[in-house]
Amino acid sequence: MKYPGKELEIFDKATIWRKYIYALIKKFLSDGVLEIGAGLGSFTTNYYKNLQKIVLTDLDEENIKILKKKFSEEKNITINSKRINEFEGKFNTIIYLNVLEHIKNDLDEINSALNKLNTGGHLIILVPAHQNLFSKFDEAIGHHKRYNIEFFKFNKFENAKIQKLLFLDLVGYILYFLNKIFFKEEVYPSKLKILLWDKIFSPITIVLDYITRYKFGKNILCIYKKLE
Repeated sequence: MKYPGKELEIFDKATIWRKYIYALIKKFLSDGVLEIGAGLGSFTTNYYKNLQKIVLTDLDEENIKILKKKFSEEKNITINSKRINEFEGKFNTIIYLNVLEHIKNDLDEINSALNKLNTGGHLIILVPAHQNLFSKFDEAIGHHKRYNIEFFKFNKFENAKIQKLLFLDLVGYILYFLNKIFFKEEVYPSKLKILLWDKIFSPITIVLDYITRYKFGKNILCIYKKLE
């Protein structure tokens, strides 16, 4: 399978943003992690040294090659191209970072992921927010939609409860909205734009997100805890 888009390469240098996400979710990570859609392993590099058992999976053949090369010396990491329902055992943490929006049957995917969690485990989901921001970029990289927070509030799961539900990247929302207005024909943002967003605006948004209590932003972070 070939992944439709090149944003993984573009966003690979967004190190401050990924460290921000890691800071928000690190207490929910425990041994027995499954990272769905691991891509180039850009986020994995933030946590893999702290855990003894990690499984990375991706459906793109080139991404699998890159992952195997990047983590070839790491004995605590297993890499494959399985879908969630193809795994035999269960996990303590399952991660979907900017992956769920690529899956048409997203509710089924969440249910499947919850069924693959051990009791007390956590399902961590990061998705793009606000359908009104849907752009040629979203379309080009295979997004089915952007999410409203009501999706998580109103879709209840009997075997899980929400531990965290936050909007993230207030500044990014403003930048993305302006970019959509003034660069209507742009599909992929330039590397310069990504660097400016990550190195200059991400530190600002970290502060503003906290001050505004995570009430608005370009992304939604949802963390479920698996019940009995």
